[in-house]
Parts: sequence; C-alpha cells; structure tokens
Amino acid sequence: MISKLKGVIEHKDAKFIILEVGGVGYKIFLASDFLEKIKESANVSLWTYLAVREDALTLYGFEEKEGLDFFEMLISISGIGPKTALGVINAATIPTLKKAISSKDISHLVKVSGIGKKIAEKITLELKDKFSRENSGDVSLKDEIDAIEALKSLDYSQNQAREALKQVDSGIIGTSERVKQALKILGKNH
Repeated sequence: MISKLKGVIEHKDAKFIILEVGGVGYKIFLASDFLEKIKESANVSLWTYLAVREDALTLYGFEEKEGLDFFEMLISISGIGPKTALGVINAATIPTLKKAISSKDISHLVKVSGIGKKIAEKITLELKDKFSRENSGDVSLKDEIDAIEALKSLDYSQNQAREALKQVDSGIIGTSERVKQALKILGKNH
C-alpha cells in the first residue's frame, strides 16, 4: 500500500491534485479545506489511503495522520465508502465531528451526500466510544455548522469559514460568539 508521499504539486483541481514524486504523477483526492490552502508548485508531504476497487485505484491524501485515521475509521463502517467519508470530513473539523459522534448528534451528518439517518446513527453507534474520551471541547456540531452557514451568508467560502473557526478558541461557545470571533480573524487576513 501507499501510505505516505512527498513531492511537488504539479496540478491542482477542484477536488484533487497531481503530486509528482520521483517523476511519477499521482492523482490524490483531498479534503476541501486542505486543498484550498495549498498552492501549485508547493512541496507537500501527505498521509495517503489507496482505495482498491475492481475498476479503479484511487488515492486519498491527508495533511495529518489524524485525518487519515479518522477516514479509515469511517470507511470501516459498512455502507461508508471513501467518497462519502471524504464528504463527512469536508462537513466540519475532525474534532467537531468526533464530538458530534460521541454525543450521538446526527443532525448535521445527515446533510452529507450519501448519508441518511440510518447510516448517521450507525456511524455514531460504531464510533462513539472511541471518541468519548476525547470529547473535551464545548462546541457542538450544530454551533459549528450554524457558524459556517452564517459566514457563508456573508459571502465567505465554506473553506474560509472553516479555517477561521478552527482558529477560534474552543472555549467560546454559541454560534453568534463564534461568528464574531471568526469575523475578527477573517478581517485580519484581508
């Protein structure tokens, strides 16, 4: 299996990159927040997962090992494929998703394409015990998603909103307070 790749980004598309490693170009699908922040011609190191199907070999890349581990946990659940797992990772930050799963909050998991109520409940049932020990923050998935939607309504992209919210102190709870802090961060970046 291909577990990690280091190379130069030769091409960047809406959902994937072409990473040149030793003269070979690998097409690697990435989470949208990571994809947005990297640049063509940049040197990167990615943790990867090779999905093997009868008709395709597909690489999925992650900036950190935690992302790969979470992805592998998701695809270990019957009914969750790699594309759906990447969709879940695109929905919110991994710590927020872990908190939602550990508290059985499925309200926003069902918004991910390919995940209905049954699959969302199955995800929480199979993974909640793995994340309950890590559940130390007070930010709910609902607050996180509502904050992203509020920032999107102010003409920020989903990825800009997620990046700003990652920088907001996890002790700040409530949608309006998180949006205020994110706006301050976004204002400094422009």
